Amino acid sequence: MSTRDLLIEIGTEELPPKALEGLSDSLEKSLVEQFQAQKLSLGRVQRFASPRRLAVLIEKLGEAQQDRERTRFGPAIKAAFDDLGAPTPAALGFARSCGVEIDQLARVEKDGVEKLSFSINDKGRATKELIPGILENALSRLQIPKRMRWGSSRTEFVRPLHWLVILFGKETIETEILGVRSGNCTRGHRSHKNEDLPLVEPTDYELVLEQQGKVIARFDKRRDMIRDQVEREATALGAVAVIDEPLLEEVTSLVEFPVALTGSFDEGFLAVPQEALILTMKSHQKCFHLADAEGRLLPKFVAIANIQSNDLQQVITGNERVIRPRLADAQFFFDTDQDKPLVARKEDLDKLIFQEKLGTVLDKCKRVGQLAEQIAHKTPANPSHCMRAAELAKCDLLTNMVGEFAELQGLMGSYYAANDGEAPEVAQAIYEQYLPRFSGDDLPASETGAVLAVADKLDTIVGLFGINQPPTGSKDPFALRRSAIGILRIIIERQIELDLESVIHTSVETFPNGHLAKGTAGNVFDFVLERLRAWYVDEGISSEEFQSVFALRPTRPLDFHRRIQAVHAFALMPEAQSLAASNKRVANILSKKGSTKSFPSPDESLMLEDAERALFFAMADIEMELTPLIVQGDYQKGLALLATLKPVIDVFFDGVLVMAEVESVRANRFALLAELQSLFLKFADISYLSNS
Repeated sequence: MSTRDLLIEIGTEELPPKALEGLSDSLEKSLVEQFQAQKLSLGRVQRFASPRRLAVLIEKLGEAQQDRERTRFGPAIKAAFDDLGAPTPAALGFARSCGVEIDQLARVEKDGVEKLSFSINDKGRATKELIPGILENALSRLQIPKRMRWGSSRTEFVRPLHWLVILFGKETIETEILGVRSGNCTRGHRSHKNEDLPLVEPTDYELVLEQQGKVIARFDKRRDMIRDQVEREATALGAVAVIDEPLLEEVTSLVEFPVALTGSFDEGFLAVPQEALILTMKSHQKCFHLADAEGRLLPKFVAIANIQSNDLQQVITGNERVIRPRLADAQFFFDTDQDKPLVARKEDLDKLIFQEKLGTVLDKCKRVGQLAEQIAHKTPANPSHCMRAAELAKCDLLTNMVGEFAELQGLMGSYYAANDGEAPEVAQAIYEQYLPRFSGDDLPASETGAVLAVADKLDTIVGLFGINQPPTGSKDPFALRRSAIGILRIIIERQIELDLESVIHTSVETFPNGHLAKGTAGNVFDFVLERLRAWYVDEGISSEEFQSVFALRPTRPLDFHRRIQAVHAFALMPEAQSLAASNKRVANILSKKGSTKSFPSPDESLMLEDAERALFFAMADIEMELTPLIVQGDYQKGLALLATLKPVIDVFFDGVLVMAEVESVRANRFALLAELQSLFLKFADISYLSNS
């Protein structure tokens, strides 16, 4: 079948930069899905996105659908004709619905029954007839953050439309969509070439825009250009370009023809914390900052212009003139915030509501302080430092700098605390309370910071579970899942020997008596422990390995982690499957007799077979070696030691009948198996590893 290339371009007012890539991706996927649903063949697909346009180029799109034959089935022959062979009303009705006479119907067998049938040949529609409807449907399905109207029209879209290109081969598909007639002319850069640019072929699109219209239409090409230009500007100054990826994406969405320019600002501003200056440049001017080899901010920035000016210095001066008052604001906020100590803002936290049913931010700080002190006593952290850090933790929420830049909470508090002469660990912990903020983020480096971060996150989880507001489905407005993972990462990766179940109960006790629902502690423990499942799966731990440890419900996350690592290593051993199957067999046998607690210790005098005595003595010898390993948490060596029991376990099951006729012998063999099971359960329930 013959094919043509198809170009669709939607020309608009400037699109919202943070939504541009999502809109482009959505438009491409919707068009492709619909063409495929119409059984049309297509080749390579490219998408283009710039501030003023969304476009999709589909190469080798079939010119028409293929003809399709479909068969309609009528009544069975027995029901279609009477005993004399005359057609019944059912047969006549079927013929009428097909628009033919009875003698034009065929007879075919379907599902073992002979039926009347009629074949219909559906002629495929021409692609050019389908394109307008497919495009309209694709635009209506776009995930638009906020729609708008323009003029007197009731039409709604993300931004007003100005032009529309639908070019199928060399043919312009004429239609009207969202109040705009389609044509074959794209439009150039708003400042350089704001005029119609005719297109002859769809594949001319990118080249025509770049060479004639001063527009780099492909998003990824524009992004790469910006990255290269910023790095070249930095290299020329002997500096390091710090390219923030979200900022790069946003800037790429703001320009159609990027030109990098380096500006500078007064070195006096460097007295302000560099994080505040960087955020000011990123947020207000969309500039990239430069640093020296040690990572210190330089009084330079790289701005991306959307024009190729004949007087670049004038553009640079304009950027410098605009950025200066922004930096001056940051300096003013920093200076005025330090006029009074951080602790002087504490009482005003009583005016900030943390959560309607959980009280104010001041209430939260008091609870976190109590919890942090209790946790500190179980770790090497200094309890008084932890309590002081909790007292000051949220005070920077009331500062001018955090009021302007919410992203700086914690960080500015650490600067202000240091300025007030607080202990270095206290100042550091105020920043570290929010760590880790996302997957893969840094953990608190200080003991005080680790304790404060755990206490702060746990207080939020316990409080919200206690008022029956846990995460539901995909909704997690307080990011409790992320907080739970953060708690586990801190405890495990910093190797803190902390009993999570005990700490959760302590947290519950910091709330007023009766304020939280019954069962809160248990629900929170289950919730936090369950977060480990996805974490370990990402690290290559199988669900069976996870479940073998989860079944024991260790209350110390670090202990849980050690067991998981031991089971993972054990699962790779050649004896693993056989021992797992044996444990599963033991579990099945014992389950018929109820709890293993009901079994006494095995009695050697009741052992009639050499195989059961051999297992008994082997277990006794190994148990003596296992005890210190369990105390040390060396579960990997312990499981490796248990693996040496495989030969005697195999011989036992091959030669010993557990269900002996003599009741005392049978009960003793159950007791022996219960003891064998308990040895393995000191580490994990490896029966979950069995493939049988």
